[in-house]
Amino acid sequence: MTETYDITIVGGGPAGMFAAFYAGMHNAKTQVVESLAELGGQVNALYPEKTILDVAGLPAIKGRDLVAAQQEQLKQFPLTIKTGQAVTNITPNDAGFTVTTAKETTQTRAVIVAVGNGAFTPRKLNVDGADAFAGKQLFYTARDLESFRDQDVMVAGGGDAAIDQALMLEPVAKSVTLLHRRAQFRGLAHMVDLLNTSTVNVKTPYLIRDLQAAGDQLDVTLKPVGSDAEMVHQVVDKLVVSYGFTADHHALDAWDVDMAEDHRLIAVDSTMATSVDGIYAIGDGVMYPGKQPLIATGYGEAPIAVQAIMSKFFPDRRGPVHSTSMTKQ
Repeated sequence: MTETYDITIVGGGPAGMFAAFYAGMHNAKTQVVESLAELGGQVNALYPEKTILDVAGLPAIKGRDLVAAQQEQLKQFPLTIKTGQAVTNITPNDAGFTVTTAKETTQTRAVIVAVGNGAFTPRKLNVDGADAFAGKQLFYTARDLESFRDQDVMVAGGGDAAIDQALMLEPVAKSVTLLHRRAQFRGLAHMVDLLNTSTVNVKTPYLIRDLQAAGDQLDVTLKPVGSDAEMVHQVVDKLVVSYGFTADHHALDAWDVDMAEDHRLIAVDSTMATSVDGIYAIGDGVMYPGKQPLIATGYGEAPIAVQAIMSKFFPDRRGPVHSTSMTKQ
């Protein structure tokens, strides 16, 4: 027998997890299908030590703690959580959709796509021989802070992620240098303010031109940008390159549904509905006027999508209308 669900949520990051929670509030039979081995998406896989500031009511929380809290929240309802399964196809049928993974096929009335930026891979450092240092002295995210304790660390990048990583490393590393190819940083004003009041050594504008082994350390050759000044060298224990990530939505392209796009992201309306009837999308992978790629935004989109599904496909079911009515007193 093929298992049938009211709602299938593709993607188990923060937005997808909150959508599952809200679906539970409606007593909707829900499955969450996540391709990674654990829930939490990019936050858990890449930035578990990152301090997240955009969750209402929480002045600051580590990425891993936020994911753990959301997992605890999900335990209130009999949701079906499937990890380590990538959705290889979604096929429309008269009853909704057939959802296919490498392990099974299930049936669902509606779908919420919460895949964020899709499969993500770091933008590599374009320097000859850099790959030889990867995983030893060269990293693309500071996932385990303890491995950087009491070391001299250089972070390369100019966006919020690079500033975040430098500030995360500051309390544990012996020293932190933040390198950027421009004189100005692209990060949010508040993050730049935090950087300016930190002990992080800011080095701009420089590019990494070469890497050489220096015993167990790394000799980084830096070229001044827009200047004929001589190159400089800095020896560090570890180099973290934070140039961002490239998104891969090819998995969605293989599905038997064709969702309209906007700037290579899934286009949705004010109810989070895509161009395919019965499929909704939330999180960093969607686009609409005024969209802000924040965790807080994804949390707001989740109940909108769930409510739209329940109103359209299950109008006879009564759901929570206010936060005070959601849980038993």
